[in-house]
Amino acid sequence: MSNKQYIGIDIGGTKTHVGLVQQGALIREAKFATAATAPQEQILAELVHHLEAFVGADVAGIGVGVPGLVDEANGIVHGVQNIPSWQEVHLQAHLASHFGKPVYLTNDANAFTVGEKMYGQGQPFANLVGLVLGTGVGAGLIINHTLYSGTLSSAGEFGGIPYLDKTIEDYCSGKFFAQRTGRPGAAWHALAQQADAEALDVFAEFGRHLGNAIKTILYALSPEAIILGGSVSQCYEYFRGGLAESLREFPFKAVTERLVITPSALGNAAVLGAAALCEMRQAPASAAPSRLSPEAGRVAQASGFAN
Repeated sequence: MSNKQYIGIDIGGTKTHVGLVQQGALIREAKFATAATAPQEQILAELVHHLEAFVGADVAGIGVGVPGLVDEANGIVHGVQNIPSWQEVHLQAHLASHFGKPVYLTNDANAFTVGEKMYGQGQPFANLVGLVLGTGVGAGLIINHTLYSGTLSSAGEFGGIPYLDKTIEDYCSGKFFAQRTGRPGAAWHALAQQADAEALDVFAEFGRHLGNAIKTILYALSPEAIILGGSVSQCYEYFRGGLAESLREFPFKAVTERLVITPSALGNAAVLGAAALCEMRQAPASAAPSRLSPEAGRVAQASGFAN
């Protein structure tokens, strides 16, 4: 990629992560709580306030990952489930008019998956799913080295699929711990680190539910790899046993034997991916090959990239 600097933003239902990125490296970053229940105007004002410290003359563009439906062509957020006031938010126009920089929006799971494909665990794979387990559940899809977003960036919204008495999101995100036990996942994580038997059982149950969700993904897409992101993925060592137990029931053994499931090792994949997607969108067609090599630093056409 070029020597230009880009800002990547990962807006979550709990926190927002902002980073200044150059050639795939995070130069500066900041994290702050997302006022998820606040009015739309307040959330926008807080975002602009934090961005003021990052946007300088050297910044060529701003990429934003949002946990909801996104009209990428027009830069409009149509709905964020965990931020109720964000309905029909003209986020691209708002940020572009304030900072005078090009702005590109996408779904946050797409940004995460692009970051993993370009710089993380997803680099070797042509077909992969980035599965984000946080306040909710979302996924980004890479098919033949190319990001597939679907209508309004809604492809991969597996969390809304009915499951048991509720949805996959209720059983495979942070909601599971609060609804199932009345305690947050962080509290159970702390107990699991102390080998607490009840905590280990809770995570084993979570892993079995996640395994059932992944079976649905395998039936639909059969990717080579699933990269786990989001706050809950940090507990992978405690729910991987339950996950493996569930996947042993999948009928196509040759598929699961070849499947790679691993948590992200980056910690900032969505920020890197949002910045990279913004840079890709600005690349002239003549300079944009259909595939991208992170090592060679080439810019891809649209959203396609490969090693």
